Amino acid sequence: MKIAIDAMGGDHAPEQIVLGARLAVEKFSDLEMILVGDEQQIQVSLKTNNRISILHTDEKITSDDEPVRAVRRKKNASMVLAANEVKEGRADACISAGNTGALMTSGLLHIGRIKGIDRPALSPTLPTLDGNGFVLLDVGSNMDAKPEHLVQYALMGSVYSKQVRGVEEPRIGLLNVGAEPGKGNELSKQTFQMLSAQHKMHFVGNVESRDLLNGVADVVVCDGFSGNLVLKTIEGTALSLFSMIKEQLMSSIKSKLAAAVLKPQFKRVQQQMDYSEYGGAALFGLRAPVIKAHGSSNATAFFNAVRQARYMVEHKMVPIITEEVSEQSLEEEQ
Repeated sequence: MKIAIDAMGGDHAPEQIVLGARLAVEKFSDLEMILVGDEQQIQVSLKTNNRISILHTDEKITSDDEPVRAVRRKKNASMVLAANEVKEGRADACISAGNTGALMTSGLLHIGRIKGIDRPALSPTLPTLDGNGFVLLDVGSNMDAKPEHLVQYALMGSVYSKQVRGVEEPRIGLLNVGAEPGKGNELSKQTFQMLSAQHKMHFVGNVESRDLLNGVADVVVCDGFSGNLVLKTIEGTALSLFSMIKEQLMSSIKSKLAAAVLKPQFKRVQQQMDYSEYGGAALFGLRAPVIKAHGSSNATAFFNAVRQARYMVEHKMVPIITEEVSEQSLEEEQ
């Protein structure tokens, strides 16, 4: 199995990206890596390893670049070349911690969509209090969505939860302003009706954002605008909460002593609420696994993104989604 990595994307590239790749090949004996980027910079952090190769380029896409224009004009950018390795069959998946819009564009232009999927969805796995987590689709790939798009998200999220996360019968929830049927805008109402009519998925109805971290569903679907708000709110709340706790624990000698005793417990809670521990955000709906790692990924977070991509390839995520979508299309025609 071979994975192409944009070594120049993200806040801590290429050092942390390279270190994460090294961790992955040390952990998984069946894994090979193609690091795409400035060879001289990559070599600083890369020890000799016959399962890690370098595809040199001195061009990259930055966070300030306009996604579509950058992908079309910077044909030798590290992110674009990583996606092209998948297109040409030299890699099974690709990963980047860089510009999200550019990665989506690279995926669409070079890898392409699964037949029957109208729009790919950006889908992270977010933490829950029980430690199981849930998949949220979409978190910003498509700001406007139609009911049929959300049904496709539900199908892809269900397959991912079964095949990669090991959930036997994933519970599908529709993000809404209330749990009762009939709530929400026209998109929510139409999607509710369509999901209720599905027989292959375990639809549990509307779910409210306040219940997400309690594990109310294994897969939650929504439009990209709402999903991005949920994602950033959870991330911001966790950061603010830990900052407040740290401030209080450092406020006196007594609290500092207590903090020293409780440090392992706080560390475990922090890891449990860190969604980078689950990997990156998968771009579901493309013809090969594409993972968007968090922009601030350190080596451990990037390792988790690599592990996620490996599992998606190993468990044949794309072929299974393709088959499920094809079957659903036939049922709708009949």
